[in-house]
Amino acid sequence: MAGASKLTLSVFTADIGGFVGHISSHPEVLDTAKERLYNSREKGLIEDFHVLRCGDDIEMIVTHRNGVNDRETHELVWNTLQACREESAGLKLYAAEQGLSREAFTGSLRGMGPGAAEMEFIERTSEPVVILMSNKAAIGSWNLPLYKIFADPFNTSGLILDPIMLEGFSFKVLARGEGREIVLSAPKEAHYLLALIGSTGKYIVNTIFRNSDCDISAVISSSKFRVKGGTAMEESTPVAIFRCQAGFPATGEVMEALSFPHLVEGWMRNSHNGPLMPVPFYEANPTRFDGPPRVIAAGFQITNGRLIGPHDMFDDPAFDGARRLAGEVTEYLRRHGPFQPHLSSRPEYSAVPFIMEKLKERFKKI
Repeated sequence: MAGASKLTLSVFTADIGGFVGHISSHPEVLDTAKERLYNSREKGLIEDFHVLRCGDDIEMIVTHRNGVNDRETHELVWNTLQACREESAGLKLYAAEQGLSREAFTGSLRGMGPGAAEMEFIERTSEPVVILMSNKAAIGSWNLPLYKIFADPFNTSGLILDPIMLEGFSFKVLARGEGREIVLSAPKEAHYLLALIGSTGKYIVNTIFRNSDCDISAVISSSKFRVKGGTAMEESTPVAIFRCQAGFPATGEVMEALSFPHLVEGWMRNSHNGPLMPVPFYEANPTRFDGPPRVIAAGFQITNGRLIGPHDMFDDPAFDGARRLAGEVTEYLRRHGPFQPHLSSRPEYSAVPFIMEKLKERFKKI
């Protein structure tokens, strides 16, 4: 391994037009992304790529040797997304103009609409990875499964069976809207960690490292933004990358954490709570009330920079129970209509300020 060059695994996610409404992505838009990235691979600009979609979000998985937050790689993806947006607009897909900023590219995709998850590492003898992609789920939706995967021996037996994992993992936590972050180590600081990340709307886990050697273990994508009327609003649908096996949680331990369809914010208009339903690729079509929120999992073997796969990790009858439970929870929550707990405590799209302005003169002191 000495002298080996580092590989960068990047996953970019964007909403550049829904088919139909906010349900799915059109095949011609996906084909446009594949064609542009294929040409980039042939020119040697990237090592490999794969294009997937979850609901109406397109995901571009790219390997390269340029490092994290590389300007040329981000510009390549930006130009690809611009071509996809043109295709989407030509098909008159829904909200084709809202997923990308109209500002000129300035060197990084972050803050311009798309979300990005990137990690850099030296490829191991065998390098299995799992990439989770969601739709209609808010940015803090990974907190619970991340804790289970990297800090809970009842989920991840490797935490007590694998000598490399015995020292645990460190979690980098972002305080949303404050521009601050903190690193907390499990198991030593597990209670401090739980006290924060249980508030999924405020504290967001975005990176995980192995304590024994600080090797990167998982990354979560930066926030997406929806641009409307010149205003950028934080969007949902984050992705997550996991390195697996041999000193990291096994692929089965990563998947086990998603066998419980925990409640997440997002769903309809980013303003409702619902169960995160694990589905195979072909079922990532959230049609009931634009939901419930979905998650797909793509497994790859990375071989000399090539993406061998994907394997559809949720295409397994062992997850049928989780899907049934998610359906039952969906039915229960939908009966609440516009009331909490189905309605989020901080709905992203709310008419309340408009209503309060209209009614302010009618409020009387008591």
